[in-house]
Amino acid sequence: MLQRLKLQRLNLQSLKNATKKRWFWRGITILILVLIILLGTVTARLFVWPATGMPAKVDAIVVLGGPGDRVDYAMQLARENRAPYLVFSKGLGWLPPGICTEHVGSATVICFQPNPDTTQGESEAFAKLAKQYSWRSVALVTSQEQAWRAKLWFNRCYPSGQYYSVGPKLSLSMVIPNGVIYEWGATVKAEVFDRSC
Repeated sequence: MLQRLKLQRLNLQSLKNATKKRWFWRGITILILVLIILLGTVTARLFVWPATGMPAKVDAIVVLGGPGDRVDYAMQLARENRAPYLVFSKGLGWLPPGICTEHVGSATVICFQPNPDTTQGESEAFAKLAKQYSWRSVALVTSQEQAWRAKLWFNRCYPSGQYYSVGPKLSLSMVIPNGVIYEWGATVKAEVFDRSC
């Protein structure tokens, strides 16, 4: 009888331990799922479908380097007289011949060479122009995955500006996964390792 009671206690203890382990692993699984959903939501909000748009008029339209048909998009905004200045980063790789000495619509065209040829370099070069021309509202022509980080850098280098992200939409196949992976890395670098302007 005593032997049977000991066996029952042992079985009951084993059952309790197994139940605790099951609940532990269920909790870990739920936590991992919640983190995946959270990461997916943040990724979608920052890099796939960021807040975009601009008011009827801004002080300058600034075209950043990167993928997509940014030049034509910005030139269309300038032809609609949305800003008195159209600013091109020479980091775009290709600009229409002679564009840096022309007007587009009523907008004066200004071109600058970023150093380094990155979003950070573009924001540093832009800050000098913004101070010189007293720009306060700026449309940043970029692609959706770069929009959030561009605002981060431009706000850091010229905090007195109001920035709006606009630009041609890239297909999701151009944004996911390469664009998202690159932007997460660049964002971590900007937020953790390189917080200067």
